[in-house]
Amino acid sequence: MNGLEQDGEPKWKASTYPLMGKVHEAHDQNEKMEEVQQSTTLVSNGCVDFRGNIADKRKTGGWKASPFVIVNEVAERLAFYAIAVNMVTYLFFEMHQSLPDAATHVTDWIGAAFVLTLLGAFLADAYLGRFKTIIIFSCVYAVGMVLLTLSAALDDLRPPPCIGRVCKQATGKQTAFLYFALGLIALGTGGIKPCVSTFGADQFDIADEKEVQKKYSFFNWFFFAINMGALLGITVLVYIQTEHGWVWGFGVPTAAMISSVFILSGGIRYYRYQKPMGSPFTRFVQVGVACIRNHNEGVQLSPSTQLYEVNTQASDIIGASKLPHSAQYRFLDKAAVITDHETSTTNRWRLCTVTQVEEFKSFIRILPIWASTIALSISFAQMSTFFINQATIMNRELSSSFVIPAGSIPIFAAVNALILVPIYEGLAVPILRHYTGHRRGITSLQRMGVGLFISIFSLVSAAVVEKDRRDNYPKPNSMSVFWLLPQFFLIGSAEVFTYVGQLEFFYDEATDGTRSISSAMFLSEIGIGSWLSTALVKIVQSTTGGIDEGWLRNTLNTSQLDKFYWLIAGINAVNFFVFLFVSWRYKGSDGVGSSVRDETIVEVQDKSMVDYDKSMVV
Repeated sequence: MNGLEQDGEPKWKASTYPLMGKVHEAHDQNEKMEEVQQSTTLVSNGCVDFRGNIADKRKTGGWKASPFVIVNEVAERLAFYAIAVNMVTYLFFEMHQSLPDAATHVTDWIGAAFVLTLLGAFLADAYLGRFKTIIIFSCVYAVGMVLLTLSAALDDLRPPPCIGRVCKQATGKQTAFLYFALGLIALGTGGIKPCVSTFGADQFDIADEKEVQKKYSFFNWFFFAINMGALLGITVLVYIQTEHGWVWGFGVPTAAMISSVFILSGGIRYYRYQKPMGSPFTRFVQVGVACIRNHNEGVQLSPSTQLYEVNTQASDIIGASKLPHSAQYRFLDKAAVITDHETSTTNRWRLCTVTQVEEFKSFIRILPIWASTIALSISFAQMSTFFINQATIMNRELSSSFVIPAGSIPIFAAVNALILVPIYEGLAVPILRHYTGHRRGITSLQRMGVGLFISIFSLVSAAVVEKDRRDNYPKPNSMSVFWLLPQFFLIGSAEVFTYVGQLEFFYDEATDGTRSISSAMFLSEIGIGSWLSTALVKIVQSTTGGIDEGWLRNTLNTSQLDKFYWLIAGINAVNFFVFLFVSWRYKGSDGVGSSVRDETIVEVQDKSMVDYDKSMVV
């Protein structure tokens, strides 16, 4: 039948048709090569493309997707900083609040925005995924910006201008409308911030050596984007507000925020998406409940104790890899001990897997590092409050026709960050890598320590300059604002080292199911630091004589702000030594200190259990 079987399928034989046989054989080899090539280009971290298929590195992720995330971050940060640096002035001059009250209200608002990152991270990890969370909360953010612009545009939403020294206070409804707008902005920030950096990092496969290196570069350029947005917010937008009024000052960042939603949406086909893995907080509670229950039932741990693990390649946490057992926090291992082999192994409130227990351990492990870096955020809070208040009564003239707006003074810190990041990434990292052998030059913990050390001198500089200004330049506008440059330069340098170090550390030490929560943990430091700054202001006021006779008064020339700065410098110094001790004791997966991982654990296939190895018992 001329080479055709009766069923119509071709059966080319090399002996009869040698040429066609070679062609067919070559075709099969090409198909196999394509299959092998495709298998090596698929990501290993479970991310999918916008169609729901395992993401292909050739078409998704990397620097094809990252620019959309970075540009979105520039637009969002532009909007946030345009508000943050102007809000004290708006509350003081437009809403007629006292200076200390305005400063504390702004730090409270910033604090709420960053503490709400825990809510955004929870929703992203448990239900929505990072991309959907960013989009939804960006829309909430945009609505808040629109309402804030209306507050500045409509006279009924603000108290009337002061007549002489008589200033009518804002009504309850006017204040409530403004705070509602700020609340939506804080909620939007809380939903976006923990997801953006993590979503950007998801675009790089940690199992690919080339992409891993690009991921660390992404963290540096992501921080660069934050400062670029801040720079535009505190220069261009503050200038617009000063020259054209509050409506333009709030309206332009509103347009930028709305634009950021469309910018991020433009990269949908290029992104790699991590599926929601369920609530990590629920899994944490389950470990605690199962652990306590087994402890109360008399469970004891010994080298022969068997720990439960599912007998599958992946863990039973959706989309997460299995985690090896570790010797640290052994008490929690009781949650994975089977007390009755006849009972169900699917009830996680009674029996957890080793991976679930290790996930909780990893979260607990980073808490001391998290707690020992909160104090730095108290220093950061001063940039948008008292640092700017100092600038308002200093000489800000660049020429006879141009005066630097007080809200633009943080440009000193932003420009420093924009200069320092490329220098550090392009010059310092290769040099340090040559001497240390570490792929990032120094570890993330070492980088954070450098930032904490620098922050001490930022507040020392602020205290010295403020005392000199008050004692030797009592007249307004007699001292140049450029004397504030050292404190802004140093706090900007501290932020470059600490912030990027935290981005790296909290992402690397997180497990697959806790990346957003881990990112939110470090961002919440900024919020808690802002609240601590508010508490510190109130404590100082109440213990030093109040708003009339204390360190912090309505008028800086009669205040003793330098003593407040010395207090924060002292707190930073104590905190630095606490961090040194905590980081020295830290044991984690990035090789800092001794590893707590025990790679010798063997999975028992027939009973889905893991044996203790005697070498890991402590």
